[in-house]
Amino acid sequence: MGQSLSEPETSKQSAFCQNDYYKVGSSCMQGWRMHMEDSHTHILSLPDDPGTSFFAVYDGHGGAKVAEYAGKHLHKYVTRRPEYGNDVKHALQQGFLDLDEAMLNNEALREQMSGSTAVVVLIKDNRLYCANAGDSRAIACVDGRLDVLSFDHKPTNEKERERISSAGGYVEYNRVNGYLALSRALGDFGLKRNKQIEAKEQMVTAYPDVEEREVSEGWDFLVIACDGIWDVLSSQAVLEFVQEEIAQGIYPQQICENLMMRCLAPDCQMGGIGGDNMTVIVVCFLHGQPYEELVNRCKEAVSKRQEQRRKRRSHSNRSHEGPVGEEDPEHQQDTPRSHSSATLASEEGTSPRRGKPGNGRLEDDSSGSESERSEDVHTPALVVEPPGASENGSDGAARDDAPSNGGELPAPVKPSSSSSAPEKARDTKNKQTEQSDSNNESAEESSEEMDLK
Repeated sequence: MGQSLSEPETSKQSAFCQNDYYKVGSSCMQGWRMHMEDSHTHILSLPDDPGTSFFAVYDGHGGAKVAEYAGKHLHKYVTRRPEYGNDVKHALQQGFLDLDEAMLNNEALREQMSGSTAVVVLIKDNRLYCANAGDSRAIACVDGRLDVLSFDHKPTNEKERERISSAGGYVEYNRVNGYLALSRALGDFGLKRNKQIEAKEQMVTAYPDVEEREVSEGWDFLVIACDGIWDVLSSQAVLEFVQEEIAQGIYPQQICENLMMRCLAPDCQMGGIGGDNMTVIVVCFLHGQPYEELVNRCKEAVSKRQEQRRKRRSHSNRSHEGPVGEEDPEHQQDTPRSHSSATLASEEGTSPRRGKPGNGRLEDDSSGSESERSEDVHTPALVVEPPGASENGSDGAARDDAPSNGGELPAPVKPSSSSSAPEKARDTKNKQTEQSDSNNESAEESSEEMDLK
């Protein structure tokens, strides 16, 4: 994590803008770090392309110079690309590389040992493009459900590791050459010195991945943030936090501030989690309607989710409250943890591999704790068997030899008095024999003592 302050700097720089289509709020906070190294941009209508919106977060490291330069100029390099008019995806990819080359040719920036992530959302003609290099992230809420829009580029990812190795580098301690915890970034020119390969093949490259989506009436909001947020909360947890805040009628800039305070570590002894700089942009889609319409949609989504969770908890409680041996074996086979997890995922619009097909992302595999992602999936309670339960067949678990007569288990068979009488007689006889043997042994010992005397 590096050096940290004795107390966090919690003053915030927040901003707000709005038109008929978007209501946007942003905020950034230094936190426990010695310096603020983030930058961000939100432009409702680009000067070079009116009607096109541009939102971006840049998380600097080793200094703020690269992040600040990118925040001021990246959108210009994108719109100036000759292919921008008919191939926005390619324009974004080349615009990232053009900006990086411009900084390399800038003597003041070339000598900097700093770099920056970049996650950009550009919306043009109801088409959304998300370009990302690094581990900042963008997510969307569509019809109340999560859609993750970007990858996290870590050196340990197989694809990233292969490129690093091919460029002459290595991964050590989960870092490129044991130094940088990112595999893609603007700047960091000390890791881009292989002159035999192209810029996008360097061990650390500024070349972004780009995701595309069609924006419809079902789009509710975007959250774009640096890893100071995603290291603490999962994508699903952030979506629910923002959704619940909007449902209360809170404005985007205040939601950004509340989210940062939610993620701020209470002290600087938490291994860096919650101690980083934080920057958040929340973009609310208005679709030409008042903000209250979005508030009502979020209220409905929150209410629906709470009702689903209440039903799951009630179902879980009922499945474990019944007397031992009285549950339906067929129902018992439907309650393992794997089934509960699948049910939770399907009801919340997620899956064990939450990303949409094609975005190459596992379910929040690079951020957020597992407890955050499955906070409502409970491990089935352990049932303690009473003594002898396994012998009399009343252990209450579905077994391979369970009867097929409507799921009814046979009543336990009590031993009859006639069968127990011979057993008692045998026990009495054995005890008398043991007592007799004991008396004989005592007599022999007494006779031996007399002989000795």
